[in-house]
Amino acid sequence: MFKCILFFILINASGLLYGQQLTRFAVVDMPRVYTAFFRDSRAVREFEDRSARVQTEVDRRTREINELRARHSEAVLQGNQSEANRLEADVYRRSEALRDYFQTQTTMLEDQRRRLMQSGSFLDQVYDEIRFIAESEGFSIVIDLKANTGIIWHSPTVDITDRLIQNLQTRSGRR
Repeated sequence: MFKCILFFILINASGLLYGQQLTRFAVVDMPRVYTAFFRDSRAVREFEDRSARVQTEVDRRTREINELRARHSEAVLQGNQSEANRLEADVYRRSEALRDYFQTQTTMLEDQRRRLMQSGSFLDQVYDEIRFIAESEGFSIVIDLKANTGIIWHSPTVDITDRLIQNLQTRSGRR
């Protein structure tokens, strides 16, 4: 009788243990994967060139605004109120134009980056490799780190970005 009860307890305990599987998460930085894997492609070079041109223009406009602010301060110190008012209005107008330019260009660059990342063959390769890594390492869920704004913190141990890049490069014959 004791053996039957012990056997029954062991069966129930093993069922409980078997039923309580842990869910393991992993994260991937997809823009970093794309840049690392396709950095030599023409489309990526064009994106990077455009991004650099936008940054150069933002820097140029920012310098102009800062120079106008310095001139505004000088005009105020010299008591030239009409010049100070004119410069203040010019600073405001140029600051607004810079803000609009930056927002527009950022949106356009994000759209271009998104289109680059959504090219069919790239996504197929990446998703196949993510599936392989997740299944071989026991991850239940893989989250795009940049697309999910709800992630506040993650351990580097769950970031499979480097492994994904390495596997993609190996499979494409780059290593």
